[in-house]
Amino acid sequence: MTTMQVGRAMGLAGLIVVSALGLSGCDYWPPALQAQIEQLKADAQAVAAEKAKVDASVATLTTEKTALIKKVEELSRLLKTRSDQVASLEQSLAAEREKVAKLSAKSKKKAAAKRKARKRR
Repeated sequence: MTTMQVGRAMGLAGLIVVSALGLSGCDYWPPALQAQIEQLKADAQAVAAEKAKVDASVATLTTEKTALIKKVEELSRLLKTRSDQVASLEQSLAAEREKVAKLSAKSKKKAAAKRKARKRR
């Protein structure tokens, strides 16, 4: 029985050693793997910096887009106002042209009547 107890104790001790090694991990990294890890870390940092630049650009462009949309809306309102003013002025111009046409027709009739009156004398 003692050999059996010694065997169990040795097995338990071996299990503990293997478990301790497994949990502690290995501190040795091959140089090629270390270089690859460093390269990946550098790439990740470069990508993070690039992402930050792109995010800043997107934020700036979004702000500019919003400003331009407001400007377009303002200019559209101004265009509508100016179009209404042009239409009103065109109507006024047409009315004034009619008045001028009527006045010139009357003045032509008066001039013709004066000529006839002068010829009769």
